[in-house]
Amino acid sequence: MSFWDGLWPGRSADFESGASASNAIELTKRRPMVSLTKQGAATGNLRVNLSWRMRTSDIGGPDRGGLLSSPLKMFKPDVVQAHTMSMVNVDLDLGCLYELADGTKGVVQPLGGFFGDLNGAPYVKLSGDDRFGSGTGETLFVNLDQREEIKRLLIFVYIYDQTPAFDRTHAIVTLYPSSGPRIEIGLDERAPQARSCAVFTLENVKDELIVRREVKFVYGFQAELDRLYGWGLQWGRGYKSKADR
Repeated sequence: MSFWDGLWPGRSADFESGASASNAIELTKRRPMVSLTKQGAATGNLRVNLSWRMRTSDIGGPDRGGLLSSPLKMFKPDVVQAHTMSMVNVDLDLGCLYELADGTKGVVQPLGGFFGDLNGAPYVKLSGDDRFGSGTGETLFVNLDQREEIKRLLIFVYIYDQTPAFDRTHAIVTLYPSSGPRIEIGLDERAPQARSCAVFTLENVKDELIVRREVKFVYGFQAELDRLYGWGLQWGRGYKSKADR
């Protein structure tokens, strides 16, 4: 893309900057599904990463103004004030509802310390709890070598004990299969009062592992996601330990 293409975005509208530019598959409303089996990526450990940052417009980021009036401004980076309260008050957590082939159901999440197990049931493990949207974010691992034991997974994101702020964050969930391109799912839809979001499902359908984009925001927490997807678990109020907070 030339310099002038950046000034007039319409000139490059015929080109997509997704998979070809970054070796990634982006799941969207128009393209919501991908088969890990057909991608040759249905073995090994599937890494699922959640990362986020505050939108610069919501934390006092400078207004660039028009590029036509000052084209060189496009090369000046935004100043992000990481110490502001708006940054600290958003705590996105990554979780997973699981149903195994034998009918066992449960949840993997930081809340309550349900971090799972990679080599035993449920074959899903959460690496830790990131409270501030660091560079590494939060990561779930799924043992796809045990795919025959997994019936379905629902990966979700929720806001723990803070003001709803999905509309003020730029969050993305990225899947890293053992082989092939990564898979990206952005949570960019504005849902200012939502506290939880069903991001994607992973289902074993006739020995084929299918990833389906959901991106459904709800105003409640895990119990509401449970009802939406028919898990049938019993839920109660949970808290993080001081060490996890």
